[in-house]
Amino acid sequence: MLTESPIVAFTILVAVIFIVPPIFERLRLPGLVGLLVAGVILGQNGLKLLNSDSETIELLSDIGKVYLMFVAGLEIDLEQFRQTKNKSIGFGILTFLVPLVAGIAVGRLFDFSWNTSVLIGSLLASHTLLAYPIVSRLGVVTNEAVTVTIGATIFTDTGALLVLAVCVGIHQGEFTAISFATLLGGLAIYAAIVLFGFDWAGKEYFRRTGDEEGNQFLFILLALFVASVGAQIIGVEKIVGAFLAGLAVNDVLGNSRVKEKIEFVGSVLFIPCFFVDMGLLIDLPAFVKTLSSVWLTAAIVFALIGSKFLAALFAKLLYRYNKSELLTMWSLSLPQVAATLAAALVAYETVNPAGDRLINEGVLNSVIVLMLVTAILGPLITARSASNLIVSGTDTTANNLSNWWHKDEGETEEKKRNPFLVVVPIYNPQTQRYLLEMAAMLARHEAGQIVPLAIAKAGSHMDDPQLTDILDRTDERLQKAVKICKEFNVEASPSLRIDDNVALGIGRASREKNASLVVMGWGYTAGFRSRLFGNLIDLVFLSSHCPVAVTRLFTSPAEIRNILVPIDNLTRRAIATVRFAQILADTNQAQIVLLHVCDRRMPSNQMQYFESQLSEIVSDGNLQVSPKIQTIANDDVARTIIEQAKNFDLVVLRSVRYRTAGGLAVSEVTTRVIKELKCSIVLLGEPRS
Repeated sequence: MLTESPIVAFTILVAVIFIVPPIFERLRLPGLVGLLVAGVILGQNGLKLLNSDSETIELLSDIGKVYLMFVAGLEIDLEQFRQTKNKSIGFGILTFLVPLVAGIAVGRLFDFSWNTSVLIGSLLASHTLLAYPIVSRLGVVTNEAVTVTIGATIFTDTGALLVLAVCVGIHQGEFTAISFATLLGGLAIYAAIVLFGFDWAGKEYFRRTGDEEGNQFLFILLALFVASVGAQIIGVEKIVGAFLAGLAVNDVLGNSRVKEKIEFVGSVLFIPCFFVDMGLLIDLPAFVKTLSSVWLTAAIVFALIGSKFLAALFAKLLYRYNKSELLTMWSLSLPQVAATLAAALVAYETVNPAGDRLINEGVLNSVIVLMLVTAILGPLITARSASNLIVSGTDTTANNLSNWWHKDEGETEEKKRNPFLVVVPIYNPQTQRYLLEMAAMLARHEAGQIVPLAIAKAGSHMDDPQLTDILDRTDERLQKAVKICKEFNVEASPSLRIDDNVALGIGRASREKNASLVVMGWGYTAGFRSRLFGNLIDLVFLSSHCPVAVTRLFTSPAEIRNILVPIDNLTRRAIATVRFAQILADTNQAQIVLLHVCDRRMPSNQMQYFESQLSEIVSDGNLQVSPKIQTIANDDVARTIIEQAKNFDLVVLRSVRYRTAGGLAVSEVTTRVIKELKCSIVLLGEPRS
C-alpha cells in the first residue's frame, strides 16, 4: 500500500536523483546511466517499489520529457548559428540525411515497415552536444568546425522531430495524400505561430515586467506547456511543441537569471524523473533477450557511428577542415541522448487502432544501448581530438584594460575615447584602503579615474529619520575614500546612491557611469560562504555589464611581487583573467606564473601544444610582463592549486559558474581553493552579455 502512495513514490524518486548520479559520476560514467539503472532496479523486474503506470510517475515523466526537449531548444546558441549559418546548415543537412538513410536501410534490412524504418532513421539523425563542456574547457569553442557543429544541432533536432511527427501521424490513422498534406501544413503554420508569436509575446512581457523574475519564470513555463498542448491539439506529439517553444523564447531569455532558474528546475527534478521512468520501462528479461540476438542492436549502433563519421568526412572535404576538426565534428555529433530518447519513447508508446506499436521493444532497447555507447564514446574522442584544434589568436588579443573583455570589431571610436572608470563599492571600512589602492593602481595604468560608490539601502520612505543617519555615515566614508585616492594621484569622483537592493544598485550605478571595471571586497561577517557565493557578490556578477574583481587582500597591493593564475582553457574569458593579472603586475613589476593542471592521462604532446598556444597568446601585446607557464598533471585540481599558491602573494581566479538552488555560484574547485588559500585573492567575474 505504501508503494502506491504518490508521496512515497515521489520521495523515492527524489532520493534516487539525489544519491545515484554522483556515485556513477565518480565511476566516470554519465549520471543519467545511473538513473536508468536505478529505474531497472526499482521497477517491476527488481524491487517493485516504482510503477511506470502510476499517475505520479507518468505525470513527472511526461513533464520531464517535454522539459528535456524545451531545454534542448534553449541550449542551442542562436548567435553562433547566425555566425556560421550557411556552413551549419550544410553540415546539418549532411549529418541529418546520411544517418537517416542509414537508419532506413537498417529498418528495411530487418523487415520493418517503411514508416518504422524512416522513424528509426530519424532517431539516428539528431545529436546531443554532450561533449560541449569539454570543448569549452579546452577553449576551442571559437574554432569554426566546433561552431558549425553546434549550429547544425538546430537543423538536426528540428528535422528529427518533424519526421517523428509525420511518422506518428501516419501510424495512428489511415494515410492519404490529403491527410499528409494537412499534417505538414498544420505543422508549418503551428511552428510559425510558436516561433514568431511566442518570441514577440515574450519580449513584450519581459519589457513590461522588468525585474519581476517570478512572473517571468511562470510566463516561460506557461509558454512551454501551451506549446505542448497546442501540438497535441493539431495532432502532433507534444515534444515537438516543447522544442519549438524552447527555440522561440531562446532570444527572450538570453543568459538571464530566469533562464538559469528554468534550467535548474528541469535539470534537478523533472528531467531525471524521465530517465528513471525510462529505466522502469526496461523489461530486463526482454532486454537481455534482445541483446542475446545482437544483430539489430549492433546494426543500429554501427549505422549511427559510421553514418555520423561519413557526414563529418563530407564536411571536411567540402569546407577543407583538417583531421582534428573532422574527428571533433564527428565526436560532437555522435552522442544520442535528449531528442533520441524522447522520440524513441514517444514512438514506443504510439499504438495504432490494430494495437501495433510504431517501434517494438527490440528497437527501444537497442536505442538505449546506443545512448550508452555514444554517451561514453563521443566525449572520449572529443577530449583527444579537440585538444589539437587551433583557435584564432585575434579572439584573445587585448593589451589594456579598456578592451580586455570587449571584442575589437564593431567598437565605435566614441566608446574607445571614453575614460577608463573603476567603480569601487565602499561598504567595509576594514578593507577599504587596500581595495582603493588596487583600484588606483589599475586606473593609473590606464590613465583613468575611480568612482568610489556608496549604496545607502532604503525602502520607499525618503523621510525616514534612519535614512538621514545612514546618508551622513555614508558621506563620511566617501570623503575618506577620496583622500585615499589623492594619495595615489588618481582622480576620484564619489557617488552616492539610494537603492533598496545593494547588489542591483552597484550594477545600475556602474552601468550609468559606463564603468570599465568594478573592484569590490568581502569581509568575514555573517557566514563567509553565504556572503561570498549566495547573496551580494553573486548578484553583482549577474547584474554587472562589465568585469567584476572581488578581492580579499591581506597585504598592500603595492607589496605584491608574485602572482599565480590557474588557467584551465584558452577561452576569451580565461585569457581575460591572464590579461588582468598581467596589467596588475605591470604596475608593480611583479612576476606571474600561469598554472595549468591537467589530467594525468593527457599525452605529453598535448601538454606541449597547450603550453605553446598559451605562450603565443600571453606574449602578444605591449605589456612588459612575460608570464612563466607551469603544467602539472594531477587529478586533484584544487589541492594542486592550493599547494602551489603557498609561495605566492596573490592568486587570480575566474568565476566559472554552476547552478545551485540559490542561483549561481562559482565552481567546486574555486570554492575549495578560496576556502583554503592563505594568501590574497582576486576572484574575477566576467560580464553576462
